[in-house]
Amino acid sequence: MKKLVLLLILCPWLLLGSERPKLPSKITDVTVYLNGAQVTRTAMCHVKEGSSTIVLGGLSTKIDENSIQVSGLQSVSILSMEYDINYLKIQENSGETGPLEHEVKDLEQQIALLKNTISGLEEEEQVIYANRTVGTRLQNLSLENIKEISTYYRERITAIKNAIFKANTNINVHNERIRSLKQQLAELNNAPETEQGEITLKLDAPVATGLNLILSYQVADAGWIPNYDIKSEGLKKPLKLAYKAHVYQKTGAHWNDVNITLSTGNPTINVAKPHLGTKYLNFTNGYAPRPKYPTQKHRYVYNPTVKKITGVVTDGSGLALPGVSIVIKGTSKGTQTDFDGYYSINTQGGSELVFSYLGHHNQEIPMYSSVMNVRMEEDAQALDEVVVVGYGTSNKKNYSNTVSSVTSEDINRTLAGSTPGVQIRGTATQKYATPNIKRQPPLYVIDGVPVSDFMEGDLDESEIQSVEVLKGTSSSSLYGARGSNGVILITTKKSTVSDEVTHTKFTLKKSYTIISDADITSLEINTFQLKADYEYLAAPLVNENVFLTSSFRDWEALNLLPGEASIYFKGGYAGKTTIDPYTTNKEMVVSLGIEPSISVTRKQDKNFKSKNFTGSNRVLDRTYHLEVKNNKTVEVDLKLMDRIPISQNKEIKVDDIVTKDAEYDSKKGVLTWKMTLAPKETRSKSFSFQVKYPKHKTISL
Repeated sequence: MKKLVLLLILCPWLLLGSERPKLPSKITDVTVYLNGAQVTRTAMCHVKEGSSTIVLGGLSTKIDENSIQVSGLQSVSILSMEYDINYLKIQENSGETGPLEHEVKDLEQQIALLKNTISGLEEEEQVIYANRTVGTRLQNLSLENIKEISTYYRERITAIKNAIFKANTNINVHNERIRSLKQQLAELNNAPETEQGEITLKLDAPVATGLNLILSYQVADAGWIPNYDIKSEGLKKPLKLAYKAHVYQKTGAHWNDVNITLSTGNPTINVAKPHLGTKYLNFTNGYAPRPKYPTQKHRYVYNPTVKKITGVVTDGSGLALPGVSIVIKGTSKGTQTDFDGYYSINTQGGSELVFSYLGHHNQEIPMYSSVMNVRMEEDAQALDEVVVVGYGTSNKKNYSNTVSSVTSEDINRTLAGSTPGVQIRGTATQKYATPNIKRQPPLYVIDGVPVSDFMEGDLDESEIQSVEVLKGTSSSSLYGARGSNGVILITTKKSTVSDEVTHTKFTLKKSYTIISDADITSLEINTFQLKADYEYLAAPLVNENVFLTSSFRDWEALNLLPGEASIYFKGGYAGKTTIDPYTTNKEMVVSLGIEPSISVTRKQDKNFKSKNFTGSNRVLDRTYHLEVKNNKTVEVDLKLMDRIPISQNKEIKVDDIVTKDAEYDSKKGVLTWKMTLAPKETRSKSFSFQVKYPKHKTISL
């Protein structure tokens, strides 16, 4: 008996079963994709000669088993590799999480039962439709019988559809409740998943050796969302664009102090090449299905942090479309645009919005932003005509000349001319060379932090993103006496950019900790200072407000992706907009907000002098008057826009076009007036045209 007790004390693994000890590993690098991530771990171990088995534990439960790679094996070979999830590591629930988890399970069961009910109702509906067709074809029915059967069909089909609608409504309510409960559980737990992934390696070593293993794999439930801050301090100032990444992950394992690389790739997309076969023509019965449209390019990526989406839906000409149906794909939840084309919808229960409108192509767009403005394209087959849309092209330019508006020569000239007694030496060959100041040096501010002992050479040229010089009252008001000799603001690059074959990578210079709780961690990719042009824009045909806009070129080199942008003007928050490089041609224009101090009106002249009819044609004369008033105390530059319709049918003729002093693009029909308005000045513009078309037809003018 004593020997048995001694044996149990010396061999504790007999008490714990056959579970092997886990080899500890550490996450060192993570490449975050738009959807998913690649995690790299390192582990050190010693293997004996011959075969041995090691287990790497504490891994994510969201690993794609096919993506696992192991390196650092030297002469050791892998006999087998197995990935499993260990459910025996379950921690005890706290008193708060237990009831919440029970409610989630109960709601999920109710949803399953409701879905079963819907399936049964849909089957019954199909049986009714099939029986109705068969019954009317196989027997002669009296009028009274037809009425009875029709009444039954109507009442039963209505009851079925009502029941399905109620079931879907209950499912949506349950899903919203589950989502809230899971968010609360994530906050309460704030810890990795209780179950853990494990990789078991069976190795064969020719000799005993030490290994530094490197393990990499793909995980789900992670990604990053592009986000921007656009700031302007005034109409004469450059535009500052902060390119940020909102990173999220709920992989079941914390990323503690890891190197982060952001990739614009998306490994979840099917990359199989298309196959184009032969198209054979033959006669049909007249009810052939309409041809399918090609799979659209994957431009937008689902943003799981968006909770509410607003936007405006327009037609191809930019006019608001009222009555557009917007539905969350896979649900019955939806809304419609109002008279101004505006819509608002909560996003619970889905990841894509489906936009549909009579005579236009349906659009299925991932919920990528809280502001989604959509332009509907006409369905050529539905309209029995072909609309050809031309797209402009633009050449990529070297962005290095626009990243910073200040060079070393500018710094030397500015400080030498404004600071008495300062002697400056500079290196003309260095783009961002810093001045060598003998006495009374300026204050250097690196990424917002004043550095008193900064010297030339402390920063490599490749680390500098932009340089800005402050002098006079601007420097002293911000930095006091320290800035009396001038201030040099240096912004460093937060990441290095590399263009791969199919995507772009941003390697961040700092390491970060991102916990597994699905919350957002905001990381700065880079900050750009852009030379921008400001002007006020008025297009009263589309919107009676006047907008302050800022435009900049050479945006292609910034590797921008579609995302939300927060606008700040003169230190104040001006609202949100969306940056979408996929719909931008030569220059990118962002709206900085509405200017209420400038008003614009558009009126139609009702005094027609021409006849309404000429032979078989109807004639419409149109004259429009536009008036702009500057109520501000300073002069403003304003662009006023309108349009003349373009005919796509030879029976519709647009003649007698009078544009006066407007710039007229005859291909697009767009009128543009550029003007400078003095304070309190009012300016009027007008244009006219005539439309002839067959009097028995109608047009939308």
